Amino acid sequence: MNKEKQILHHIKINPFISQQELSAKVGLSRSAVANYIANLTKRGEIKGRAYILQEKSSIVCIGGANTDRKARSDQDVRLYSSNPVKTTEVCGGVARNFAENLSLLGYNSSLMTCIGDDKEGEWILRETKNHGVDVSQVWIMQTERTGTYTTLLDGNGETIVAMADMNIYEKITVPMIEEKWSYIVASQAVFMDTNISEECIGYIINRCRDENIPLYIDPISSAKVKKLPYRLKGVEVLMLSQEEAEVLGEMKIESIKDCESAAGKIREHGVQKVIILLSDQGVYYSSATESGHLPPFKTEVVDVTGASDAFSACTIYGLLHEESLLTACQLGLAGSALTLQTEESVSIQLRPEKIYEIVKEYAQK
Repeated sequence: MNKEKQILHHIKINPFISQQELSAKVGLSRSAVANYIANLTKRGEIKGRAYILQEKSSIVCIGGANTDRKARSDQDVRLYSSNPVKTTEVCGGVARNFAENLSLLGYNSSLMTCIGDDKEGEWILRETKNHGVDVSQVWIMQTERTGTYTTLLDGNGETIVAMADMNIYEKITVPMIEEKWSYIVASQAVFMDTNISEECIGYIINRCRDENIPLYIDPISSAKVKKLPYRLKGVEVLMLSQEEAEVLGEMKIESIKDCESAAGKIREHGVQKVIILLSDQGVYYSSATESGHLPPFKTEVVDVTGASDAFSACTIYGLLHEESLLTACQLGLAGSALTLQTEESVSIQLRPEKIYEIVKEYAQK
């Protein structure tokens, strides 16, 4: 155990321990102990007087929070023509959805994003906070509009076309992330989508690696996955769609064998665990110790929006509870199935006991 960990160990046992006592216990001068304490306080490991430790019980979710506007057709969609649709509007954004899903699963989650100073942004903050997510770290941009995601769905709930106005996230800068790092470093892990700038993505990956903070990434789209740096050492989990895996793996995926090859190539970049969502073909997962393919959990599809976010949150939930990668992905498929059954981007039925129950039901079939 290094000196820093020894100091934290003794402070956890006795938050009122003096620096002189610490000096004797760890074999350092009092001034050296004081320097360690100052650094630990700066990084957020220690807060307040009496060396009260920051409990590492939350996940910081960095990325998008926007309004999801959905237009659903009850008949075949005709392109370049007027189509009768039913429209709905819900809170969305990959990082925001992930944070709300985790909150429903009983985990402390906080959202780090930016919104415009408008009614949409105010609504998103209010609704997200009402679902148990800490929104104290959200930036409000006075001259920007809150992001929007507009999608056209067919009668089966499948996306025909989607349009994303996410320019606001490019306003988040590295210095802004730096200012909040003491909050980030005090968390148990970080989840990040790739709505933010390439520079911010690289900065977060590097710092999480250097400071041993588990990092989970969802690249969102085949266009935005290109923002990821080649070197991904330190990334604990990379959640990918088939198209995103094809971009990073630099190959076409047409079979499960292809998934194995693509995942292997991507893990060579330094990622610990690669998970590829294959839509109606289920999921492929790969790590140094586990790999395999799981078919999807069959369910009624009302709306696909948010299903992949639920998969990510439930999978990470499983990994945080030290489940195997196989079991974690099964929990992810259960969460995805629940979300497919609702028009909301996050299912209010999502609970730990519910997803474990669904996994058990499918295991018996």
